[in-house]
Amino acid sequence: MSEFTVRRAVAEDSKRLTRLVRSSRAYRVDYGAMVEGYQVGGAYIEHHPVFVAVDAGDRVLGFYALLLDEAELDLAFVADSAQGLGIGRLLMEHMTGQARAAGLTAVRVVAHPPAEEFYLRTGAVRTGTVPAAGRIHWDRPELRYDIA
Repeated sequence: MSEFTVRRAVAEDSKRLTRLVRSSRAYRVDYGAMVEGYQVGGAYIEHHPVFVAVDAGDRVLGFYALLLDEAELDLAFVADSAQGLGIGRLLMEHMTGQARAAGLTAVRVVAHPPAEEFYLRTGAVRTGTVPAAGRIHWDRPELRYDIA
């Protein structure tokens, strides 16, 4: 994975991150309502720890956002073209390192249902289910990364 690096996102990344979210295959058809019109704004990026995985040409391959006050992984996406390259694992390892450095003991994840298996493979444990509410018409798995 040495050809990939993780860096702090900047407000100028907003359009690229928004495009990555809205174009994700994982959110087509049944789950489209979840990302319809979604925007990763510059103010959000500046206010929260948002990190991007990039290649040597600074092409965004994935990103995550960690909400420190809530001890929650708010967003985590890997570009469709970068699936299977270890980017997601790289980002989750980075996220747990950031959480540890911030003094968190655990990080909550409310997952997109098809992503549950990924979170389990990268060390999260299932803690429950978040019931459907609002625009989200399906139950979502709730997980937790324990930070050693």
